[in-house]
Amino acid sequence: MTTERQVDLTGLKCPMPIVQLTKLMKELRGGEEFTAIASDPAFCLDVKSWCNKTGHELVRLDSSSEHLVAVIRKRKEESN
Repeated sequence: MTTERQVDLTGLKCPMPIVQLTKLMKELRGGEEFTAIASDPAFCLDVKSWCNKTGHELVRLDSSSEHLVAVIRKRKEESN
């Protein structure tokens, strides 16, 4: 499931990009994707670690342009 949702994190320094991603995840359903655009060089390592810790999927990470672009998919909700 792909959405056109995009979050602009440019200009934010660690830890604020991850704080903003955590807030955004509360608005999404399991399986939804979004694109995050950041400018802080620490974002690459931070977003990888955050995805590993939270169980969200880092679909793509591109650091080849002037901005860092991450496509993230929210983990599926657990059913009881």
